[in-house]
Order: sequence, then structure tokens, then C-alpha cells
Amino acid sequence: MSSYLRPRVPGATIFFTVRLDAAGGTLLTDEIDRLRHAVAATRRERPFTIDAFVVLPDHLHCVWTLPEGDCEYSERWRLIKSRFSMGLPPGPRRHSHLARNERAIWQRRFWEHHIRDAEDYRAHVAYCRANPVKHGLATSPEDWPFSSVHRDRRLGLL
Repeated sequence: MSSYLRPRVPGATIFFTVRLDAAGGTLLTDEIDRLRHAVAATRRERPFTIDAFVVLPDHLHCVWTLPEGDCEYSERWRLIKSRFSMGLPPGPRRHSHLARNERAIWQRRFWEHHIRDAEDYRAHVAYCRANPVKHGLATSPEDWPFSSVHRDRRLGLL
């Protein structure tokens, strides 16, 4: 088994891509309330700031800032994935899923990128906002309902 070492930078701002195991489905948008609950419950238990968040049918992108002195983003994703998956029927499972007692809903890993500077931050927040348009799901970021762009507009951040 490979051992993957992730950066551990306390208080970091990080861009994430997290995918369902089966590409092309609509589970995340079909179960958006379940996902919102999983994120909210995890934030209550292990706080973090959501700088940007967009949910597409089979994957999501977000930018988080962790609290000072805290670098445990992998644990947060484990909790979110677990909370979201509870109560859902398992996906099609391969032998490796069965061996690990996994439900085959999420890909095992996620992709992360530690934000380096203000320009990098702006680029990744813009990527989150534009992603539904890139995938042909909306004609403008504001047309996609599952995006923090609506919160940002309400708060006057756009």
C-alpha cells in the first residue's frame, strides 16, 4: 500500500477537488441538503472558513482556510464524506471496496493545493465560481444554485 504524505501547514488556505467514485452521476446535487448538513456538522465540530465552494453533480471544488494552529483538513474530509454517505445505499463495489468495508460513494482520495499568495487565492476562488459554466451547467456563475457566489454577492464581496 502506498503512503501518501500531505502537507501539514497550520492555518493554511487550501483549494480542494473532491469526487464521487462514479463519474457522471448527479448524487451531490440530488442530495445537496445531505451534503450541506455534513459540512455544517463538521464545521461545528472542527471549524474552518469556507472562502469558496461549488457543488457539481459528481464533484465539488472549494477553498478553505483552517484555524491558526490547525492543519487537520484530511480528518475534516473524512467526516464530511462519512456523514454524507450514511443512510445512502452503497455504490457499485469492487473487491477493494468490500475488503475495506467502503460504500463506494466517494473516491478514496481528494486533490488539494495549498494557496501560495493573493493571486493564487483569487485564481482558485474564480475557478470555483466559473466551474459550472465550464461544465455547461449554467450560462453564468450566478445561474448555478450550488455555489458560494450567492453568499458572496449578498455580502457585497463581488
